[in-house]
Amino acid sequence: MNRFLYIIPARGGSKGIPHKNIKSFNGKELIRYSIEAARLMTDDENICVSTDDDEIIKVVENAGLHVPFKRPEYLATDNCGTYDVILHAIEFYEKQGKEYDAIVLLQPTSPFRKVSDIENSISLYNNDLDMVVSVKESSSNPFFNAYILENNKYLSSLLKEKFQRRQDAPPVYEYNGAVYVMNISSLKKNTMKDFSKVVPYVMDEISSLDLDTPLDWAIAEAIAEKKLI
Repeated sequence: MNRFLYIIPARGGSKGIPHKNIKSFNGKELIRYSIEAARLMTDDENICVSTDDDEIIKVVENAGLHVPFKRPEYLATDNCGTYDVILHAIEFYEKQGKEYDAIVLLQPTSPFRKVSDIENSISLYNNDLDMVVSVKESSSNPFFNAYILENNKYLSSLLKEKFQRRQDAPPVYEYNGAVYVMNISSLKKNTMKDFSKVVPYVMDEISSLDLDTPLDWAIAEAIAEKKLI
């Protein structure tokens, strides 16, 4: 049976929505949704909140979850990617003698992600894969309504093959940021962009909502208020 390390990455320096990871959403700090979801999947010892921020650490530990380390400053810049944050966490636990087979990454900006979304993603995973990732169907389809600007002048179809009706075009998917199940062996060899054996888990549009801008937040509040999920 695979051993999973649940990582919740929560950097303090959010520009779009200041301190969004600990901003109150529908009655509790945003990061608590991911903590509570992870706790329904595993014991606290297998949950790692990786953060550089003292206020986030305080909120997490007030929730009863120990923060194993404070993320170093070089992993908290705007230019630092999630990949390096994951490798840092893996290395930390390996130095403690804790070996895991795979990572379950839960971004704290997906409050409508269900526990069943995590369970279903994990059920699709096996050690022959690089990653299982949650996705949603994209509203922009390169076969139908996605264009590039050529010569800084005219719009041109992104793909040569064209469809007159959207329903005739093959579906196109985009990562929604809610769930990533990643093979640690693969992570040590390649970045996520270089993975080739990637299986999608499709989520609906509301469950896929990722809070990145004030508009996202307003939409999420309206959804919660109207109990649309």
